[in-house]
Amino acid sequence: MWVAKKIFAGVTAILVSMMFVATAVAGEAQKQLTSESVIQTITKRGKIKVGMSTFVPWAMRNKEGELIGFEIDVATKLAEDLGVEIEFVPTAWSGIIPALIAGKFDVIIGGMSVTTKRNLTVNFTAPYAHSGMGIVPNKALAGDLAWPDGYNSSKVTFTCRRGATSCTDTQKIFPKAKLRQFDDSALVLQEVVNGNAHAVLTSFPKPTDWQSMHPEVLFNPTLDKLTEGNESFAIRKGDPDALNVFSNWIMTKTSNGWLNERWTYWFTTKGWADQVNLKD
Repeated sequence: MWVAKKIFAGVTAILVSMMFVATAVAGEAQKQLTSESVIQTITKRGKIKVGMSTFVPWAMRNKEGELIGFEIDVATKLAEDLGVEIEFVPTAWSGIIPALIAGKFDVIIGGMSVTTKRNLTVNFTAPYAHSGMGIVPNKALAGDLAWPDGYNSSKVTFTCRRGATSCTDTQKIFPKAKLRQFDDSALVLQEVVNGNAHAVLTSFPKPTDWQSMHPEVLFNPTLDKLTEGNESFAIRKGDPDALNVFSNWIMTKTSNGWLNERWTYWFTTKGWADQVNLKD
């Protein structure tokens, strides 16, 4: 018995030591990532690495497979003004913040809404875009539901993109409804179109875009914004220099009208629609 206890104590000590080593290694990795501003890293590398996820019209593939969209314009212009090249790092939305913290890229420019929960793990720049959520239901399933109380029911199913603000907004506005989450935004819409879910909450202009794409199947019970949002760049914590550079860049591009011009093109016109397969 004494020998067994001694062995157990020895194993426990080894495990505890391993935990301390792992923690120290992780801490050292994070320290290295924040030992210099990401601005210095970008300048030395001659390239900015941007984490993003495809989401019409923020970022999407055209018919040739190239990335286009509002975010692509914003990130490309930022790289141009910094005097560096750009590398886009497509990342699943549900894992994009962990990937940023792990150093997979320098900054998230992907239509990320500022929330308190996200702000606990990343820092946000000044907002560079402002959006809101709208609803798109299936006519056959939700056509007879009273707006909005009829949607707040355990018999109603919503869809959303995993990790997106629309998921938490749906749960807040319609807490009794069921929620199905997908990593692919195309599936979020397709489930509603196919009649496997009643409705989807999504950011403008998609409520009107999706309804116009499927006018026989989808409808808009209201065109009012159910929420208001601010979108910002996200960077790792502990980097005031990057926060200053990016925020001032946004301020400059806001005051000279460049951001508004690009936002207007991508969100209020369809001059780009023939470049993509919107129904894919």
